[in-house]
Amino acid sequence: MLCCMPGVAFVPALLVSWSSAAFIISYAIAVLAGHVEPLVPYISDTGTEPPESGVFGFMINISALLAAITMYIRYLLIEKQNESSHFVRPSCNMFTLCIGLMGCTGMGIVATFQELAVPSVHDIGALVAFGSGVVYITLQSIISYKSCPRWNTYFVCHIRMAISVISCIAFIPMIVFASKVSMTKIDWTPGEKDYTYHFMSAICEWTVAFGFIFFFLTFIRDFQKFSLRISTEIHED
Repeated sequence: MLCCMPGVAFVPALLVSWSSAAFIISYAIAVLAGHVEPLVPYISDTGTEPPESGVFGFMINISALLAAITMYIRYLLIEKQNESSHFVRPSCNMFTLCIGLMGCTGMGIVATFQELAVPSVHDIGALVAFGSGVVYITLQSIISYKSCPRWNTYFVCHIRMAISVISCIAFIPMIVFASKVSMTKIDWTPGEKDYTYHFMSAICEWTVAFGFIFFFLTFIRDFQKFSLRISTEIHED
């Protein structure tokens, strides 16, 4: 079905479906194995113990790659549209891409360095991934408004900005509550010390993560109108 999509719409569609599957499959395996409680664990908690750690690491690394490809195509799309409309500075478009790629790097760090094995590196990767991701979708929302009405509808822009605002609002308490958790563990149970902070932080984390997924979902329609062509030139000696 993805291959039948016009243009390059299959790229964000694959990113959304793959990332959703990564979260859901890792969560299901971790819960069924008894490694985490079903009630809102951290996303990283569902990818810490084997066998789910292998699934989580593999699938999140692929998600990071797909996200980087999606962001680069988005960059090229805006660059092409900007040739005739001049609605955004090229430097702003490039800066937004760089921020997005930083987030992808953070995802790779999260997938590679497990929460309990190297907690400091894992936490830095998570902060970079979520922080850069929130900045990226916010900048993309602003760029979308600048491209209206020729390249985007205001309805799509409102949806993107709403997702960005919700993600930004959730990101702040996610960091605040996580900083109040005094221990690194995955087997949380209600009533124990710091559980409330963990629970609230985890809710915000899932909110931001799926905010990214829904945001990239809005790229599908734009990517349907855009195709990449690889040209080769043969020079005779």
